[in-house]
Amino acid sequence: MPTSDGWYLIGPLIAVGLVGFLGAVFWRMGLQPTIPPGARRDETAPDGLAIFGEWDDYGLLRPAAVTGETEVADEIRRYLFDAGIRATTAPRRDGRISVLVFSEEVEEARRLVASF
Repeated sequence: MPTSDGWYLIGPLIAVGLVGFLGAVFWRMGLQPTIPPGARRDETAPDGLAIFGEWDDYGLLRPAAVTGETEVADEIRRYLFDAGIRATTAPRRDGRISVLVFSEEVEEARRLVASF
């Protein structure tokens, strides 16, 4: 027997209203995309492994060396790997390449790179 008074629409309307309400609450709490102060809209996506909207912030990684050539950065990365230090590379805004290592290994890595 079909319902003709429209009560079957109550469930979906409550669901849509609840999703809209939660979306407004989260938006008001500040869970929307943010742009760093003074940055243009197209500058918000950082290069390489940079996170948190800062250009030189690599989280747990620190730069052990900076070079202008990709081949040299790969050689340094392989040299550090052979020495037992995990390393990766990331491009910088100025076009150079950073060789990144974990912060607890950065002093040893810099010492090895200086002797390289």
